[in-house]
Amino acid sequence: MFDNQAAGKKFSRRGRTAGVAAFVGAALIAVGIGAHPAAAGADTSSARRSATAPTATPAEPGLGSANLMQSEDFFQQGLAPAGATVDMTGKQALSACSGEETMRALTKGKAGAYADVTWTFDADDTLLTESVADSSTDTSAASYEKQLNRLVRGCQVEPAGHWYYGKGQAISVKAGEGSWYPAFNGDGKVSGGVAVIRSGHRFGIVGLSGQPSDDPGYMEGIAAGAINRLAG
Repeated sequence: MFDNQAAGKKFSRRGRTAGVAAFVGAALIAVGIGAHPAAAGADTSSARRSATAPTATPAEPGLGSANLMQSEDFFQQGLAPAGATVDMTGKQALSACSGEETMRALTKGKAGAYADVTWTFDADDTLLTESVADSSTDTSAASYEKQLNRLVRGCQVEPAGHWYYGKGQAISVKAGEGSWYPAFNGDGKVSGGVAVIRSGHRFGIVGLSGQPSDDPGYMEGIAAGAINRLAG
């Protein structure tokens, strides 16, 4: 979930607590979970537990849903996925920090391909969003990576009682590189995090809301898995 300047600042200063709630609510609607309680007597347990990995739908020039995090990646992290919604337009909000900013808007529609996913889990308060893009060169991807990191850092200093991102940590694996940031709620407790990732000319951002672990380094495992998928 993740120096806001220009457009980023325009959206992200509405009050962090309300911003996170709106972001999570919009994502839940995207995966087909309504904002209203289920009708009396309705059994929703089977639907919530029908976890499936995104169907591989390749997009030119080669970036597809297989390059997004898959259900087995979460099992390794101790998370039980309940469902996923994949989109290839780049129009998903990047993070709670970015407000309405999307990957397509960030790249001005110039990326060769886009892929987004929203994952829900058995733990109702846990949600993961991922948005990636395929740029034309490693240099341009590195530039977008820097822009995403600046966006995330804009949510590191917030008024008391608001959620915020902690200090960024660099990560480097064989498939690529990135930076991950723990997220803290208004009480100062760990509550997910965000990671900016890059592999060659592909780049993206992954946001986890909720509290799967009290260990801030939990997000490092998510970041490593996302980088490996991005390179695939």
